[in-house]
Amino acid sequence: MKIAHVITRMIIGGAQENTLFTVKGLKEYSEYKQVDLITGPTYGPEGCIFDGQGQKIGKDYKLIPELVRNINPVKDIIAFLKLYRLFKKEGYDIVHTHSSKAGILGRFAARLAGVKIIVHTIHGLPFHEYQSKIVNLFYVLLEKLAARVSTKIVTVCNVMTEKALKKNIGRKEQFVTIYSGMDLEPFLNASQKRKTMREKLGIKENEIVIGKIARLFYLKGHKFLFEAMKDVIKEYPNIRILLVGDGILKDSFVKKAQEMNIEKNIIFTGLVLPSEIPGYLSAMDFLVHVSLREGLARALPQAMASGLPVISFNIDGAKEVIENGENGYLIEPEDSEMLRDAILTMIKDSEFRASMGRYGKAKVDPIFRKEYMVRKIHELYMELE
Repeated sequence: MKIAHVITRMIIGGAQENTLFTVKGLKEYSEYKQVDLITGPTYGPEGCIFDGQGQKIGKDYKLIPELVRNINPVKDIIAFLKLYRLFKKEGYDIVHTHSSKAGILGRFAARLAGVKIIVHTIHGLPFHEYQSKIVNLFYVLLEKLAARVSTKIVTVCNVMTEKALKKNIGRKEQFVTIYSGMDLEPFLNASQKRKTMREKLGIKENEIVIGKIARLFYLKGHKFLFEAMKDVIKEYPNIRILLVGDGILKDSFVKKAQEMNIEKNIIFTGLVLPSEIPGYLSAMDFLVHVSLREGLARALPQAMASGLPVISFNIDGAKEVIENGENGYLIEPEDSEMLRDAILTMIKDSEFRASMGRYGKAKVDPIFRKEYMVRKIHELYMELE
């Protein structure tokens, strides 16, 4: 079979890593004659996931310059036509799309081109409560129409299926959950890097490190962490906050830290490659994840595999990996006071943190291994053939 995976851009992010692992993993199966990756251009502060630099993944990488993230009628029409012509020329047996824009254009182009099997992965739904009702209605309508030409819809957590069906997107039998896989081994062995990484970051032995892994971007919830830390740092001045990632809000966060007089407590790592994440997790004592919109954030199973407890807003797929009080805490979204209390509880009991970490480690292995994910996708393709 000939397979094409389509995604808007290959920034350093969970959906992109998922897609790259899938494309590379499927190439190992003899059932596939060709597995192509089709994407738009990658630029901006989020970096590029292709080996950390450059824009290529070998001869099977295909670039469509007009396939951009933001809505652009002219470029969108050109991208649609280019996808259609490419699907017709290559004669793909399966087209598998990722992300909202590529998912809409790619699925309709595949249908028009006569592709028999069309699969779409929902990494995060495009409609959410933090944007206008008109925009949400627009996205819901597009997703409903695209679902009609989809053979199967893969979601990275069960709650994505529930939310889609609640909006009458697709049919229940179309959906299947496959957790987003990763190279789990470096995370399972992350603790070996702890001493070296903490020395590199200038973290003292008696300092407790609260980590957050996310782009410095809207809806990632950094402001709630800043609000919670005002009181925490007053009580525990030896706390360090390790913010892993980069983005357009970095300057405003640096200014915010200065205004709060906590800049000495915060470490901004800047852009970090996926391969470096286990090292940064090793330096942490627990992870805080306070995004307002996610599918199932990869940072959660990554932290658990590293033996860390986690605190997360109770959104989307978080409850599928966090058992409240067992391997972390689920708290109400946007509740800075509840976040502060959970952080203080974590700080005060190192033994409890350790037991939570052990429990979480067992929970994510093997279902979050990249090999497990690729095998599940392969099995899905075989069922649909």
